[in-house]
Amino acid sequence: MVKSILAVGLGSFAGGAARYLVMRWVQIKVTGGFPLGTMVVNVAGCFVLGLMAGVLGRLGVTNGYVKLFLTAGFCGGFTTFSTFMGDNMVLARAGDVAGMAANMALSIAAGAAAMWLGGCVARI
Repeated sequence: MVKSILAVGLGSFAGGAARYLVMRWVQIKVTGGFPLGTMVVNVAGCFVLGLMAGVLGRLGVTNGYVKLFLTAGFCGGFTTFSTFMGDNMVLARAGDVAGMAANMALSIAAGAAAMWLGGCVARI
């Protein structure tokens, strides 16, 4: 368990640092208020998670610590959006399109509501 936590923690550190660097670089290059840096990170994170899952499977990598470091750690630290989309792909591949749609809709709606509620509580 401790090794798993360390693998995720170290990967999260690397992913979070990479997220910060990519977002800063994009926002320096682009002017305006649109959060393009966040969008680039989210899309890139989805690509990287899909790529890693495919490559690790193709290479037959069975070391759980390597998978944890790269997927839950690095990709999770880079963007949790990639994990969210990965979960949706698992549901879609299992044929649970309704579950995928529900997960997407509920996550977005509940996330927006929770953000609003958190702001309301902060003003109390």
